[in-house]
Amino acid sequence: MTATDEQVTTTAAAVPATPLRLGTRASVLAQTQSRAVADALTAATGVPVELVLISTEGDRSSAAIAQLGGTGVFVTAIRRALLDGEVDLAVHSYKDLPTAPEPGLALAAVPVREDPRDALVARDGLTLGELPPGSRIGTGAPRRVAQLRALGLGLEVVPIRGNVDSRMARVAGSPDGPGDLDAVVLARAGLSRIGRTDRITETLDPLQVLPAPAQGALAVECRASDARTRELLGRLEDGATRACVVAERATLAALEAGCSAPVAAYAEVAEGEAGPELFLRASVTALDGSDSVRGSVTGAPADAAALGRGLAAELLDRGAAALMAAGE
Repeated sequence: MTATDEQVTTTAAAVPATPLRLGTRASVLAQTQSRAVADALTAATGVPVELVLISTEGDRSSAAIAQLGGTGVFVTAIRRALLDGEVDLAVHSYKDLPTAPEPGLALAAVPVREDPRDALVARDGLTLGELPPGSRIGTGAPRRVAQLRALGLGLEVVPIRGNVDSRMARVAGSPDGPGDLDAVVLARAGLSRIGRTDRITETLDPLQVLPAPAQGALAVECRASDARTRELLGRLEDGATRACVVAERATLAALEAGCSAPVAAYAEVAEGEAGPELFLRASVTALDGSDSVRGSVTGAPADAAALGRGLAAELLDRGAAALMAAGE
Protein backbone atom coordinates (compact mmCIF):
# COMPACT_ATOMS: atom_id res chain seq x y z
CA MET A 1 0.00 0.00 0.00
CA THR A 2 1.40 3.41 -0.94
CA ALA A 3 1.40 6.38 1.40
CA THR A 4 -1.38 7.94 -0.68
CA ASP A 5 -3.52 4.76 -0.44
CA GLU A 6 -2.99 4.63 3.32
CA GLN A 7 -4.02 8.28 3.67
CA VAL A 8 -7.21 7.70 1.65
CA THR A 9 -8.10 4.63 3.74
CA THR A 10 -7.52 6.47 7.01
CA THR A 11 -9.56 9.47 5.88
CA ALA A 12 -12.47 7.26 4.75
CA ALA A 13 -12.49 5.41 8.05
CA ALA A 14 -12.61 8.71 9.92
CA VAL A 15 -15.72 9.94 8.09
CA PRO A 16 -18.60 9.63 10.57
CA ALA A 17 -21.70 7.68 9.58
CA THR A 18 -24.66 9.74 8.41
CA PRO A 19 -27.01 10.15 11.40
CA LEU A 20 -30.30 8.31 11.31
CA ARG A 21 -33.33 10.57 11.83
CA LEU A 22 -35.75 9.27 14.48
CA GLY A 23 -39.28 10.68 14.40
CA THR A 24 -40.92 11.11 17.79
CA ARG A 25 -43.71 12.97 19.55
CA ALA A 26 -42.59 15.98 21.58
CA SER A 27 -43.86 14.82 24.98
CA VAL A 28 -41.30 14.18 27.72
CA LEU A 29 -42.16 10.48 27.79
CA ALA A 30 -41.99 10.06 24.00
CA GLN A 31 -38.66 11.86 23.79
CA THR A 32 -37.26 9.90 26.73
CA GLN A 33 -38.10 6.51 25.28
CA SER A 34 -36.97 7.59 21.80
CA ARG A 35 -33.65 8.81 23.20
CA ALA A 36 -33.20 5.48 25.02
CA VAL A 37 -33.66 3.62 21.73
CA ALA A 38 -31.37 6.06 19.92
CA ASP A 39 -28.62 5.59 22.50
CA ALA A 40 -28.99 1.79 22.43
CA LEU A 41 -28.83 1.81 18.63
CA THR A 42 -25.70 3.96 18.60
CA ALA A 43 -24.08 1.75 21.24
CA ALA A 44 -24.85 -1.38 19.21
CA THR A 45 -23.94 -0.06 15.76
CA GLY A 46 -21.85 3.08 16.12
CA VAL A 47 -24.35 5.00 13.99
CA PRO A 48 -25.44 8.36 15.45
CA VAL A 49 -29.16 9.09 15.78
CA GLU A 50 -30.87 12.48 15.93
CA LEU A 51 -34.43 13.09 17.13
CA VAL A 52 -36.97 14.83 14.90
CA LEU A 53 -40.03 16.15 16.78
CA ILE A 54 -43.41 15.60 15.09
CA SER A 55 -46.79 16.93 16.24
CA THR A 56 -49.67 14.42 16.15
CA GLU A 57 -53.44 14.81 16.30
CA GLY A 58 -53.48 13.28 19.77
CA ASP A 59 -51.04 15.93 21.00
CA ARG A 60 -52.96 18.86 19.51
CA SER A 61 -56.38 17.95 20.96
CA SER A 62 -57.66 17.67 24.52
CA ALA A 63 -60.60 15.50 23.45
CA ALA A 64 -60.91 11.91 24.63
CA ILE A 65 -58.98 9.39 22.55
CA ALA A 66 -62.20 7.60 21.56
CA GLN A 67 -63.63 10.88 20.20
CA LEU A 68 -60.52 11.37 18.07
CA GLY A 69 -60.89 7.97 16.46
CA GLY A 70 -59.16 5.74 19.01
CA THR A 71 -56.05 3.79 18.13
CA GLY A 72 -53.63 5.59 15.84
CA VAL A 73 -54.13 9.23 16.81
CA PHE A 74 -50.56 9.41 18.14
CA VAL A 75 -48.87 7.60 15.25
CA THR A 76 -50.44 8.67 11.93
CA ALA A 77 -48.36 11.83 11.45
CA ILE A 78 -45.15 10.04 12.44
CA ARG A 79 -45.84 7.19 10.03
CA ARG A 80 -46.54 9.68 7.24
CA ALA A 81 -43.18 11.38 7.86
CA LEU A 82 -41.51 7.97 7.75
CA LEU A 83 -43.18 6.99 4.48
CA ASP A 84 -42.34 10.40 2.98
CA GLY A 85 -38.66 9.97 3.82
CA GLU A 86 -38.56 12.85 6.31
CA VAL A 87 -37.30 10.48 9.02
CA ASP A 88 -35.61 7.05 8.90
CA LEU A 89 -37.20 5.34 11.90
CA ALA A 90 -39.84 5.91 14.54
CA VAL A 91 -40.36 4.76 18.11
CA HIS A 92 -43.91 4.20 19.33
CA SER A 93 -45.49 3.03 22.54
CA TYR A 94 -46.52 -0.31 21.09
CA LYS A 95 -49.99 -0.17 22.59
CA ASP A 96 -50.70 3.02 20.57
CA LEU A 97 -50.33 1.21 17.23
CA PRO A 98 -53.34 -0.04 15.27
CA THR A 99 -53.36 -3.84 15.11
CA ALA A 100 -53.35 -3.88 11.28
CA PRO A 101 -49.88 -3.52 9.69
CA GLU A 102 -49.07 -0.31 7.83
CA PRO A 103 -48.25 -0.89 4.14
CA GLY A 104 -44.70 0.15 3.34
CA LEU A 105 -43.48 -0.01 6.94
CA ALA A 106 -41.70 -2.76 8.87
CA LEU A 107 -41.78 -3.32 12.61
CA ALA A 108 -38.03 -3.84 12.68
CA ALA A 109 -37.44 -4.20 16.43
CA VAL A 110 -39.23 -4.78 19.71
CA PRO A 111 -36.70 -4.03 22.48
CA VAL A 112 -36.80 -5.50 25.98
CA ARG A 113 -40.06 -4.54 27.67
CA GLU A 114 -40.46 -2.41 30.78
CA ASP A 115 -42.72 -3.60 33.62
CA PRO A 116 -46.17 -3.71 31.93
CA ARG A 117 -48.28 -3.35 35.08
CA ASP A 118 -50.42 -0.37 36.02
CA ALA A 119 -49.43 1.87 38.93
CA LEU A 120 -51.41 3.91 41.43
CA VAL A 121 -50.36 7.42 42.46
CA ALA A 122 -52.55 8.33 45.43
CA ARG A 123 -52.75 10.99 48.09
CA ASP A 124 -51.19 10.30 51.48
CA GLY A 125 -49.37 7.20 50.17
CA LEU A 126 -52.60 5.19 50.04
CA THR A 127 -53.04 1.89 48.21
CA LEU A 128 -56.09 1.09 46.11
CA GLY A 129 -57.70 -0.88 48.93
CA GLU A 130 -57.07 1.94 51.42
CA LEU A 131 -58.86 4.63 49.37
CA PRO A 132 -62.23 5.27 51.08
CA PRO A 133 -65.49 4.77 49.13
CA GLY A 134 -66.31 7.84 47.06
CA SER A 135 -62.66 8.64 46.35
CA ARG A 136 -62.10 10.21 42.94
CA ILE A 137 -59.61 8.25 40.82
CA GLY A 138 -58.52 9.45 37.39
CA THR A 139 -57.64 7.46 34.29
CA GLY A 140 -57.94 7.94 30.55
CA ALA A 141 -58.31 4.27 29.58
CA PRO A 142 -61.71 2.53 29.27
CA ARG A 143 -59.94 -0.72 30.20
CA ARG A 144 -58.89 0.75 33.54
CA VAL A 145 -62.27 2.40 34.08
CA ALA A 146 -64.05 -0.93 33.60
CA GLN A 147 -61.69 -2.96 35.78
CA LEU A 148 -61.61 -0.40 38.60
CA ARG A 149 -65.40 -0.33 38.69
CA ALA A 150 -65.50 -4.13 38.66
CA LEU A 151 -63.48 -4.25 41.89
CA GLY A 152 -66.55 -2.94 43.75
CA LEU A 153 -64.60 -0.52 45.93
CA GLY A 154 -67.11 2.32 45.53
CA LEU A 155 -64.62 4.60 43.79
CA GLU A 156 -65.66 7.43 41.47
CA VAL A 157 -63.67 6.94 38.27
CA VAL A 158 -62.98 10.24 36.47
CA PRO A 159 -61.85 10.34 32.78
CA ILE A 160 -58.68 12.42 32.31
CA ARG A 161 -56.22 13.33 29.54
CA GLY A 162 -52.77 14.90 29.57
CA ASN A 163 -49.13 13.94 30.02
CA VAL A 164 -47.83 12.02 33.01
CA ASP A 165 -46.91 15.06 35.11
CA SER A 166 -50.16 16.92 34.46
CA ARG A 167 -52.13 13.85 35.51
CA MET A 168 -50.14 13.43 38.73
CA ALA A 169 -50.61 17.16 39.44
CA ARG A 170 -54.32 16.46 39.82
CA VAL A 171 -53.74 14.28 42.89
CA ALA A 172 -54.60 16.15 46.08
CA GLY A 173 -51.57 17.03 48.16
CA SER A 174 -49.12 16.28 45.33
CA PRO A 175 -45.93 18.36 45.02
CA ASP A 176 -47.17 19.52 41.60
CA GLY A 177 -50.36 21.24 42.68
CA PRO A 178 -53.42 21.21 44.99
CA GLY A 179 -55.23 18.58 42.92
CA ASP A 180 -58.89 17.62 42.53
CA LEU A 181 -58.44 13.83 42.59
CA ASP A 182 -57.55 11.32 45.27
CA ALA A 183 -55.51 9.16 42.89
CA VAL A 184 -54.62 8.45 39.29
CA VAL A 185 -53.72 5.19 37.55
CA LEU A 186 -50.87 5.25 35.04
CA ALA A 187 -48.63 2.78 33.25
CA ARG A 188 -45.70 1.92 35.50
CA ALA A 189 -43.43 1.75 32.43
CA GLY A 190 -43.96 5.43 31.62
CA LEU A 191 -43.25 6.49 35.21
CA SER A 192 -40.10 4.38 35.19
CA ARG A 193 -38.82 5.81 31.92
CA ILE A 194 -39.08 9.42 33.11
CA GLY A 195 -37.80 8.73 36.64
CA ARG A 196 -41.07 9.12 38.55
CA THR A 197 -41.35 5.72 40.27
CA ASP A 198 -40.97 7.46 43.63
CA ARG A 199 -44.51 8.77 43.14
CA ILE A 200 -46.02 5.27 42.94
CA THR A 201 -48.01 4.29 46.03
CA GLU A 202 -48.91 0.82 44.69
CA THR A 203 -48.06 -1.27 41.65
CA LEU A 204 -51.32 -3.01 40.77
CA ASP A 205 -51.37 -6.80 40.66
CA PRO A 206 -52.59 -8.10 37.26
CA LEU A 207 -55.10 -10.20 39.21
CA GLN A 208 -56.75 -6.89 40.12
CA VAL A 209 -56.12 -4.81 37.00
CA LEU A 210 -54.84 -6.64 33.93
CA PRO A 211 -52.61 -4.46 31.69
CA ALA A 212 -53.37 -3.28 28.18
CA PRO A 213 -52.08 -5.38 25.27
CA ALA A 214 -48.41 -4.45 24.62
CA GLN A 215 -48.26 -2.06 27.60
CA GLY A 216 -44.66 -1.27 28.52
CA ALA A 217 -43.31 -2.35 25.11
CA LEU A 218 -41.84 -0.16 22.38
CA ALA A 219 -42.23 -0.66 18.64
CA VAL A 220 -39.45 0.56 16.35
CA GLU A 221 -40.53 1.05 12.73
CA CYS A 222 -38.73 1.89 9.52
CA ARG A 223 -39.53 1.72 5.80
CA ALA A 224 -39.86 -1.87 4.60
CA SER A 225 -37.61 -1.04 1.64
CA ASP A 226 -34.79 0.31 3.85
CA ALA A 227 -32.71 -2.85 4.24
CA ARG A 228 -29.79 -1.11 5.98
CA THR A 229 -31.91 0.46 8.71
CA ARG A 230 -33.86 -2.78 9.20
CA GLU A 231 -30.61 -4.65 9.73
CA LEU A 232 -29.32 -2.08 12.21
CA LEU A 233 -32.59 -2.03 14.17
CA GLY A 234 -32.67 -5.81 14.29
CA ARG A 235 -29.84 -5.67 16.80
CA LEU A 236 -32.27 -4.21 19.36
CA GLU A 237 -34.74 -7.09 19.03
CA ASP A 238 -35.82 -9.10 22.09
CA GLY A 239 -37.52 -12.31 21.01
CA ALA A 240 -39.37 -13.01 24.26
CA THR A 241 -40.87 -9.50 24.33
CA ARG A 242 -42.01 -9.77 20.72
CA ALA A 243 -43.66 -13.14 21.37
CA CYS A 244 -45.57 -11.69 24.34
CA VAL A 245 -46.85 -8.62 22.53
CA VAL A 246 -47.70 -10.62 19.40
CA ALA A 247 -49.91 -12.88 21.53
CA GLU A 248 -51.53 -9.95 23.33
CA ARG A 249 -52.22 -7.97 20.18
CA ALA A 250 -53.47 -11.03 18.30
CA THR A 251 -56.10 -11.30 21.03
CA LEU A 252 -56.98 -7.63 20.58
CA ALA A 253 -57.15 -7.92 16.79
CA ALA A 254 -59.30 -11.06 16.86
CA LEU A 255 -61.71 -9.29 19.21
CA GLU A 256 -61.80 -6.48 16.60
CA ALA A 257 -61.08 -4.01 19.37
CA GLY A 258 -58.79 -1.01 19.76
CA CYS A 259 -57.34 1.04 22.60
CA SER A 260 -60.78 2.53 23.34
CA ALA A 261 -62.24 -0.92 24.17
CA PRO A 262 -62.14 -2.40 27.72
CA VAL A 263 -59.81 -5.23 26.62
CA ALA A 264 -56.80 -6.37 28.64
CA ALA A 265 -54.13 -8.95 27.80
CA TYR A 266 -50.83 -9.91 29.40
CA ALA A 267 -48.36 -12.59 28.32
CA GLU A 268 -45.20 -13.89 29.99
CA VAL A 269 -42.51 -16.30 28.78
CA ALA A 270 -41.05 -18.70 31.32
CA GLU A 271 -38.96 -21.85 31.17
CA GLY A 272 -41.09 -25.01 31.12
CA GLU A 273 -40.25 -28.69 31.23
CA ALA A 274 -39.91 -28.87 27.44
CA GLY A 275 -38.43 -25.40 26.94
CA PRO A 276 -39.79 -21.84 26.94
CA GLU A 277 -43.57 -21.52 27.40
CA LEU A 278 -45.82 -18.54 26.84
CA PHE A 279 -48.63 -17.94 29.33
CA LEU A 280 -51.32 -15.53 28.11
CA ARG A 281 -54.19 -14.03 30.08
CA ALA A 282 -56.90 -11.77 28.70
CA SER A 283 -60.17 -10.18 29.80
CA VAL A 284 -63.05 -8.10 28.52
CA THR A 285 -64.98 -6.08 31.11
CA ALA A 286 -68.23 -4.14 30.81
CA LEU A 287 -67.53 -0.42 31.09
CA ASP A 288 -69.76 -0.14 34.15
CA GLY A 289 -67.88 -3.02 35.79
CA SER A 290 -71.03 -5.16 36.07
CA ASP A 291 -69.66 -8.20 34.22
CA SER A 292 -66.50 -9.58 32.67
CA VAL A 293 -65.02 -12.62 30.96
CA ARG A 294 -61.47 -13.82 31.58
CA GLY A 295 -59.40 -16.62 30.15
CA SER A 296 -55.88 -17.95 29.80
CA VAL A 297 -53.86 -20.23 27.55
CA THR A 298 -50.35 -21.69 27.47
CA GLY A 299 -48.22 -22.73 24.51
CA ALA A 300 -44.98 -22.30 22.62
CA PRO A 301 -43.72 -18.74 22.00
CA ALA A 302 -43.50 -19.57 18.28
CA ASP A 303 -47.29 -20.02 18.31
CA ALA A 304 -47.92 -16.63 19.94
CA ALA A 305 -50.32 -15.28 17.31
CA ALA A 306 -52.36 -18.49 17.19
CA LEU A 307 -52.57 -18.55 21.00
CA GLY A 308 -53.91 -15.00 21.01
CA ARG A 309 -56.50 -15.73 18.35
CA GLY A 310 -57.60 -18.88 20.14
CA LEU A 311 -58.05 -17.10 23.45
CA ALA A 312 -60.03 -14.33 21.74
CA ALA A 313 -62.33 -16.94 20.20
CA GLU A 314 -62.94 -18.39 23.65
CA LEU A 315 -63.78 -14.97 25.09
CA LEU A 316 -66.15 -14.26 22.20
CA ASP A 317 -67.89 -17.58 22.81
CA ARG A 318 -68.42 -16.48 26.40
CA GLY A 319 -70.02 -13.12 25.52
CA ALA A 320 -67.11 -10.69 25.06
CA ALA A 321 -68.70 -8.96 22.06
CA ALA A 322 -71.78 -7.96 24.06
CA LEU A 323 -69.61 -6.56 26.85
CA MET A 324 -67.60 -4.43 24.41
CA ALA A 325 -70.75 -3.23 22.64
CA ALA A 326 -72.28 -2.15 25.94
CA GLY A 327 -69.50 0.40 26.38
CA GLU A 328 -69.89 2.04 22.97
